[in-house]
Order: sequence, then C-alpha cells, then structure tokens
Amino acid sequence: MSVRFTAKARTGMVALTIAAGLTLGVAGCGGSGGDDKKPDTPASASKSSGSKPSAQEGESETPLAELKGTDGLLLQITSAKRDAGGFLTVNGIVKNDGAKSVVVPPQTSGDETEVIAHGPSLGGATLVDAKGKKRYYTLRDTEGRPLTTTGLGNLEAGQTLPVFMQFPAPPASTSEVDLQVPTFSSGTIKISG
Repeated sequence: MSVRFTAKARTGMVALTIAAGLTLGVAGCGGSGGDDKKPDTPASASKSSGSKPSAQEGESETPLAELKGTDGLLLQITSAKRDAGGFLTVNGIVKNDGAKSVVVPPQTSGDETEVIAHGPSLGGATLVDAKGKKRYYTLRDTEGRPLTTTGLGNLEAGQTLPVFMQFPAPPASTSEVDLQVPTFSSGTIKISG
C-alpha cells in the first residue's frame, strides 16, 4: 500500500467519523420524541423558581483552596483530578489582587537547577499527603522541564492567568492533600476521580 493511499484512507475515515458524530448529535437534539404535550405550569413559574445559573452561564465555582502570595498574588485551585495514567492534575488561576503590576516570584520555580533552566514556572510546587506521610513533587519530562504552567512573568492589577501542575497520583485511599507553592500560603485540596 502506498503512503498516499494510506493518507487518503485515513482522511476518509476521519471525515466519516465526524459526519457520523454530527448526525447522531443532530438526531439526539432534534424533535420532541413524539410527545408534543404542553407543560402544566405557566412559563412565568419557571422564572420564579430561583434556580441558579450554572458555571457555564457565567457563575464560577467555589475554588477548592485559595493560597495567598506576596504583593497581592492569589492562587485559586479549581480542580485536582486523577488521570487514568496515574497522574494528578491540579488546575487553578493565579490572580493579581493588588493595585499595581507585580512579577510572579522566581522562587515558584523551586531550587532545582534543571527546572530553573527552563524559565519561570510552578515547578517548585509539592503535594503533601499527611495520612500517607509522603511528599510529591511536580513531574518533569525527559529533558527536565516541569509539567506545569511555564513562562510566568508580570501580571497587571486584576489580571488572571490559568495554571496547572501535574504530580504523581497519591494512592486511591488519599482524598485530601496539602498543596505547597513557594512564596504562597499552604492549602488543603480534595482530590476527585
């Protein structure tokens, strides 16, 4: 089989898969399933039901933890999920709550020469499992780059920056860990997944 034929076949399979997915999506969303019955309550009743908008409608979820840093920096942890590969990914937001521009401190990268060589990051972050009496460091790739947000620098007043950190996952029996990031306060986070 030639490379060109294989590439065309693969492209055709991708197009077929996308078309099938769209067809199923349209079929699942369309129609009322043959039940054209009107609701028993008037439309104005739904407005007064007091339901809160979801996070997708603009309301943000309560963070798992808030770690206060220097010069008005705030690290809000939004999730800590186990991945299928045995990793724990922690997501959050670094926010400048101060009135003036501030630089994310270089200490957040930690003190390992190999990590520092790849620029400012959250490579100095650790998780502490008090129950299991273990400390977990951020993962690194084969070239020593930390598996975290990199390129941290200057944040203007009120500016936010989404961040992530990846660690080896603690045992399934561990549901809470303490997150420690240099120059920030420590915070306890719950693990999901």
